[in-house]
Amino acid sequence: MSILEVLAIIVPSTLLTAAPLIFTALGGVFSERSGVVNIGLEGLMSVGAFTAAIATLFLEHAGFGNASPWIAILIAAVAGAIFSLIHAVVSITFRADQTVSGVALNFLAAGLTIFLVKLIYNGNGQTPYIAHNINKISVPVLSNIPIIGPIFFQQVTYTSYLAIFVSFVVWYIIFKTSFGLRLRSVGEHPAAADTLGINVTRMRYIGVMLSGFFGGIGGAVYLVTITANYNVSTIAGQGFLALAAMVFGKWHPIGAMGASLFFGFAQALSITSQQIPYIDRLPSVVMMVAPYVLTLIVLTGFVGRAEPPKADGIPYIKGQR
Repeated sequence: MSILEVLAIIVPSTLLTAAPLIFTALGGVFSERSGVVNIGLEGLMSVGAFTAAIATLFLEHAGFGNASPWIAILIAAVAGAIFSLIHAVVSITFRADQTVSGVALNFLAAGLTIFLVKLIYNGNGQTPYIAHNINKISVPVLSNIPIIGPIFFQQVTYTSYLAIFVSFVVWYIIFKTSFGLRLRSVGEHPAAADTLGINVTRMRYIGVMLSGFFGGIGGAVYLVTITANYNVSTIAGQGFLALAAMVFGKWHPIGAMGASLFFGFAQALSITSQQIPYIDRLPSVVMMVAPYVLTLIVLTGFVGRAEPPKADGIPYIKGQR
């Protein structure tokens, strides 16, 4: 098997598995740039995946056909934003410990979604499989380009390209707009921002809700492109990988995208290992744990050099500096 053939297997799988991580990590960037630590990304993805499953099944029965998963992603985004309000109220309004609030969000999402699945589907622990996924496609014209075409434009999903495009949009919003400047100011020095007339509480609420919006999209994309149904193990650590990608990316949208692609590559190796010479000789359990081992290695080597926004995780009390 040639190198090009190996790349034609690994790269599309990398793009597929990285897309949910990119969306969720971007949500984390919004929250933490505003000064609110959000380790509840796992829970937000769970809510997004659950909502996408229920919404897609309903829309399919309503006759929306291939549009069902796309509409479901938007519904999941709204559900994630609403669910993130719990974290916003607890950590911003009541100034509770943001780490504890994020952990509680993860547990609440896991328990609530499975409870609702069993309630809706007569005790079953999982939803039925959706009939309309967002399937892999070969991009017309581009897939015929020699060398590049088979690697980057065959057997891919549009959500992968959308995730990369949105990363650059988020970079522009955060670093090139007045909204982004206000968001970053309340995460770096909220007292100074307050003296300039910026509503710190409102900006932080927006940051957390945007994290829920993108986390909901991440969970929904994972469901409609990879798993096709929701159960207790659907997300299985993807939110924590997205959190790691955000930190590894130094709280920067493009960095988070690059880190997500790296972690997506690690997951793609575990999925496609049996098709790749030499790697197929490794025990399957090694490839299953490889993404998480790589995460630990990367974070151990780089997190110490990455500095979060100065006010990240510090509740703001008006009048205090």
